[in-house]
Amino acid sequence: MSGEEDESSTEKKDVEITAGGSTVYRYENQPEEKDPKDLFPEVQCVYLEEIEEHLARYIAEPDLVFHEIISELVHIDVHWIKPSANYPYNILVTSGMSDLPMNVPEEIDDKEAYERAELMVVLPADWKIGDEEFQDDNNYWPVYFLKRLARFPHEYKTWLGYGHTIPNGMEAEEIANTSFGCMLLLPPMLSFDEEFLELTTKDGKIINFYAMIPVYKEEMDYKLEEGTDALLDLFDEYGISELVDIDRPNVCKR
Repeated sequence: MSGEEDESSTEKKDVEITAGGSTVYRYENQPEEKDPKDLFPEVQCVYLEEIEEHLARYIAEPDLVFHEIISELVHIDVHWIKPSANYPYNILVTSGMSDLPMNVPEEIDDKEAYERAELMVVLPADWKIGDEEFQDDNNYWPVYFLKRLARFPHEYKTWLGYGHTIPNGMEAEEIANTSFGCMLLLPPMLSFDEEFLELTTKDGKIINFYAMIPVYKEEMDYKLEEGTDALLDLFDEYGISELVDIDRPNVCKR
């Protein structure tokens, strides 16, 4: 089930299938004035406690939560799990994206199982994290994209899931002090238990956890042409996982 989310901006216009089997959704620019009912979340923190319990059970209890002060559509908080002996890296996980179901296409089998998701990013142990550190875009961009992508499906009435790539603007512009231009969503491959990947809530909903992996534009293009599995084969060859390394090789560099 691969798909490409091409984030040009709002209303869905055309849908196309790439050579690699990815579905490309294109969006028109948003209206400058938003409907007031879309500016404030109708519900908040629906599954917060269950998400925190899930993190504590399978990884560790979050050390700190970066609370969102002003929210649109959904209230997104970011939970920070600091490095430990079992997980020697920083783990940032969203909550709030799953407050509302995403607009999964009818043709997706068992689409209800993919309607809710949360995102995570895995950063090196020495990544600078904190309110003061986040004043520098070179430190903050992973959090920025976590929040941006968590709100994206609700803003654009679409969905995000396995293998979806979201470019940084129409031209997949380079992000902060990196050469990455795109985000790829995959189940975390590093050392997280398989049971962690899905949370079945008390009301019977399924929340999927996806790792947000920054990729180069050439890697995104390769995935569109050859498919997600082909790109993952190259990642395996180069030993690339969801642990962010801003100096890692571009596996599709010609």
